[in-house]
Parts: sequence; C-alpha cells; structure tokens
Amino acid sequence: MFTIYNNSNPIPMGYSQAVENNVQITNFALFSAAASGVELCLFDEQNQETRLPMVRTGNVWHLAVTGVKTGTEYGFRIHGEFANPQKLILDPYAKAVNGKPDLSSEESRSWFLLSDNRDNAHLAPRAVIISEEFDWEDDTSPNTSWAKTIVYELHVKGFSQLNEKIPAALRGTYTGLAHPVNLAYLKELGVTAVELLPVNFHINEPHLQARGLQNYWGYNPLAMFAVEPKYAATNNPLAEFKAMVKAFHNAGIEVILDVVFNHSAESEQTYPTFCQRGIDDQTYYWRNDQGRYINWTGCGNMLNLSSDVGRKWVVDCLRYWVEQCHIDGFRFDLATVLGRDTPDFNSSAQLFTDIKNEPSLQNIKLIAERGILDITVIKSAISQVILPNGTTDSVMISAVSGYGKVAKSVHLLNVLQVLAIYLRKMTACHILHLIFITAHDGFTLKDLVSYNQKHNETNGEENRDGRNENYSYNHGVEGSTESLSEPQKSAVENNRTFAQSGLLMSLLLANGTPMLLAGDEFGNTQYGNNNAYCQDNEITWLKWANFNRRII
Repeated sequence: MFTIYNNSNPIPMGYSQAVENNVQITNFALFSAAASGVELCLFDEQNQETRLPMVRTGNVWHLAVTGVKTGTEYGFRIHGEFANPQKLILDPYAKAVNGKPDLSSEESRSWFLLSDNRDNAHLAPRAVIISEEFDWEDDTSPNTSWAKTIVYELHVKGFSQLNEKIPAALRGTYTGLAHPVNLAYLKELGVTAVELLPVNFHINEPHLQARGLQNYWGYNPLAMFAVEPKYAATNNPLAEFKAMVKAFHNAGIEVILDVVFNHSAESEQTYPTFCQRGIDDQTYYWRNDQGRYINWTGCGNMLNLSSDVGRKWVVDCLRYWVEQCHIDGFRFDLATVLGRDTPDFNSSAQLFTDIKNEPSLQNIKLIAERGILDITVIKSAISQVILPNGTTDSVMISAVSGYGKVAKSVHLLNVLQVLAIYLRKMTACHILHLIFITAHDGFTLKDLVSYNQKHNETNGEENRDGRNENYSYNHGVEGSTESLSEPQKSAVENNRTFAQSGLLMSLLLANGTPMLLAGDEFGNTQYGNNNAYCQDNEITWLKWANFNRRII
C-alpha cells in the first residue's frame, strides 16, 4: 500500500530514497512549468494503479511516498492546456524502464498520441524502481593519457553475437562483451578504451517496426539514465553493466559511452508521446516562430539545451553514469547542435560551461562528433598523388580537428604515397585528439576497398539512404570475388588487403589518438551497407568465423 509522507522535496529530480524514523521514504520530483497539476501513478505487484496528486514548488512537482519497493513501476499523468492526463508519461530521469511500445501500425501508434483520449497505462513504458547497490571493491579508472590511448568502437551485441568462443547464453550481452576471451583479444590488439554505441534505453521508430526492422545502433533514445535491458544476460541490467565496466577496468581498458542528447525518440510533433513532450513540450524542444519543431538533427525534433532544466538534465545524466557506473568518457552524437543557446551555434554555450564546471566530469574523456568543445576546425587538405604508371589519383585527407574524422582516400591504389601525404598533413595538426578512417556510420574498412557504391537495399528504402560519397575503390570488381578465376581473385584480394594494411598503418602512425572500428583489424564486412543502423543481424554482427588473420 502506498501512503503519502508529509515531507517531500523538489530536489533531486526523478526518485530518491532515504530512511526516516525506520521507514523507507521515496521522494519523486518532476519539472513542468506548463502543467496545472501532476499525478504520480504507482503500480503494485498486481498491476493496480494508485494515483497521488503531487505538490508544486516553483515549476517542480514533488511527493514523498512510503510503500515503494524495488521493482515498483511508476509514471506521471500531466494536467494542463497542452497535456493529456489519459496518457501515462515516463520520467525523464527513469533509471530503468519496463516495456517498449508497439508502433508498427497506425492503430497501435494512436494510443500514444496526445489527441487520443483513451487511457494507455497498460501499453505505455513505465519507469521502475531499482537497486543501485554494487560492490566495486577497489575499482579505479585506468585513466590512460590521450597520448597512449587507442579507441575501439564497438556494438555490445554485435561484437560477441557470433563468437563461438563465448558461451551461447552470453553472446551479445554485457557479460559476453566482458568475457575473458574478449578482454584478452582486446588487450593483445593494444586497445586501451572501448567506445560503446548507445547503451541507453531506446526504442524502434515506427517506420522500422512497420518493416519488421530494429534500430540496431540505438540512436533513438527514450530514457538516458537507464541501461538498455536487451543486452543483459540477467534480470539486473544495471548490475551486469557495472560488472562489465569493472572487468574492463581490471584489464586496463577504459569504457566510453556514445550518448545522444540532441534529440529524443518522440520525433515529430504529431508522433507518439512518451516523455518530455507530454511533460512540458515548450521547455524541452526547440520551435520556430510558427510553433513547429526545429529539426536540426534530421530526427524530427531537437532538444532545447539552452534552458536551465535541459542543461541540468544533461549534466545530471553524465554525472550519474560516471558516479554510478564508473564510466571513463563520453562521445557526444551530433555534438555541434548541442551548442545552440539560440538558433545559432555558440562555441561558448552555457551547456559546455556547465559540463566543464561539473566536478565529477573533470578527469574523463569527452569526444565530440563534428568538432566542438575547445576545437578549431582545420580545412580539408586535398593533394594529388603521382602513380607509378604516370596517371594521377586524387587523395582527400579530411583533417577535421579534435574529435572529427580523417583520412578517406579516393581510389586507394597507392597506399604508401597516401600514407606519406597523410602523415605530413597530420603532423601539422597539433590539436588533433581523435582520428579515424571508418566508423559505424559508413563502410567498414574492408568495404571501403571492396565497393564503389553503397548497397543498402535490405534497409527497405530502395538504396536511397546512406551517403553516396564514400571515397572508396573496389579494386576492379564490386564486392565478392567469388565469380572470378583463382588468379584474378587472388590479385584483387591481395590488393584489397594491401590497401587495408596501408590505411591502418596511416591511422596508427598519424599524429593524434586513433580510433579503430571493431572488426576492421581482420577485414569484417557489411556487404556494402554503409548505413546499417537497422540491421540487427549477420550484416552487422562481427563475423568471427571468417577470422583468418589480423591485418595489423
């Protein structure tokens, strides 16, 4: 039975627990300037809902309750001019979530529209009270200097899903990723930090669900404080995730998270509502003069991090992952759009200052996609290479400073000459921190030297999605060499291997911190798919059965 406790607090946001007079008290707090009323909705073990009116202090609604236990599910019902109390709304500070919405049809999606007046508590994702206890023992961060760091970008599931050296029940999980076989492999490879594609709770977009596909990469976040449960081998995803981090640290390897604060899974204004839109749409999202969402991200919406509540949410989230999960760094997706204090980019945006001033974030690695956070952009350098046969071949070395991407060459026919030019250009770039040739969004290294064109047909968009410019060269045949004679096949494969080796050499010897895409070291392929975000299958999973020898 849930009972209101007299003394509640407007801080911290989300839920917090304490013992007073031998009674466990759970305090809930939610920001909403737009609401005229908020109900806390608690669900007991029989799934019976208890609604309790929350108290307002300023723009924060709060309530303290007894009777809440680990496993209790909760949500909010928001009242107000732009709200719909028939919809159960998720806590933006949720530390665990139960339930992923079915958005595969127009009818299933309609349950989550604010214009729909049916109660959707039986379908909506719910926040869950969890235990955060974990024995870290003497765990400490390896705290590897940038000068000695080698980053390895990987997907938790894809890295071990097809590895037969890992017990079947653990493949594709946090535990499987931290298996001693994998740790030994990464150590022998020389990796000092793994950069994990998003492990926050995310959902699949309606158009993917309608096609029977999934958002494999995870860049469609719904709950940034919550660990994604589908990568867990146990019924305690948070504890399992912490154990994974602890194992990496014991092996001397740092853990960096790819985080998405630029947009949310709520997408466009007319799409299903789960969280921020239902709480305080005006505060959480950028709008134009006509009141429509501004879509700088290409994902339907843009979170407004110029607001105090938006910035606090980001910093609180980063602090949570560092303090609770001992995370060693973050890679910020679409980082430039985070610097919009106004509709224009501001390199001195208040969010950057808040992150810089947060004590818990002082000694961690911060990586920004597309160059921000104390970064000066260096112009691309384009050179000409004279090939042995007297022809010329354009070589583009895109030297984007700091945390950007570098070194994609057109027609990789003379790798050693490419290497020489590359090193000369990079040596002059003293501010470079992270450099890479390939990453999750684009060709793998093997595909970069095996395909001239993208092959994204399985994504269901008639090959329209993904970049058309890949700066790749197939060495005479598109993709597979199985149709060639043995001498032809051998020649093409040798040229491709030589090209991969030269590019990896250029990456590892260049001035800056290298990032290697998982599988590039042994020629992993995605069969020419350069936008495999929706392929949770053998297209994206590392093909360990094809492992013959490392290229490096």
